[in-house]
Amino acid sequence: MKKQVVLIHGGTAFGSYKKYLSFLKNLKIDLDRYRKAKWSSSLQKDLGGNFDVLFLRMPNPMNANYVEWEILFKKIAPLLKNNIILIGHSLGGIFLAKYLSKNKFPKKISAIFLLAAPYNTDEMKESLGNFMLPKNLNKLAKQGGKIFIYHSKDDTIVPYAHLEKYKKALPKAILRIFKNKGHFNQDKFPELVKNILAL
Repeated sequence: MKKQVVLIHGGTAFGSYKKYLSFLKNLKIDLDRYRKAKWSSSLQKDLGGNFDVLFLRMPNPMNANYVEWEILFKKIAPLLKNNIILIGHSLGGIFLAKYLSKNKFPKKISAIFLLAAPYNTDEMKESLGNFMLPKNLNKLAKQGGKIFIYHSKDDTIVPYAHLEKYKKALPKAILRIFKNKGHFNQDKFPELVKNILAL
């Protein structure tokens, strides 16, 4: 039976609709951003035929709202298979951390990968809106299977200090620390593939 992998990408959250509109008005467009392939595009191929990779498109990623993402994910979760592998990148990572700290997941989780996930708004330029984490992540730790936290020291979007906060909240998590991978906006991610294949 194929192992199922669910990937939730990031997005941008705002404290108000007014701030979102201001963001859009001041947004500088770089067309090269729309030409670059990302590691997620080749993840299915890189993992091979024993895996079934699902890329969840969460609602309104440019103006993300936790409540909307939670509603959709609650509908998807019961349809997934046991021993699921969950991957959350950036806002997708804090979403999984919050969701699994608040809700009982209906399937057995083999592993969770939190990639460049913010922990709170400390030292961040961007808002997290209503994606803020609860006081403890105990429920996530109990049902999360193996928990991997990936972060790069040169991430300019989510400060490296956020990894330290996850480390404190999830002391049994496996840390993968990089020096020069930024916010993981690369075309390949062999380290992630290797860790998934080794599960």
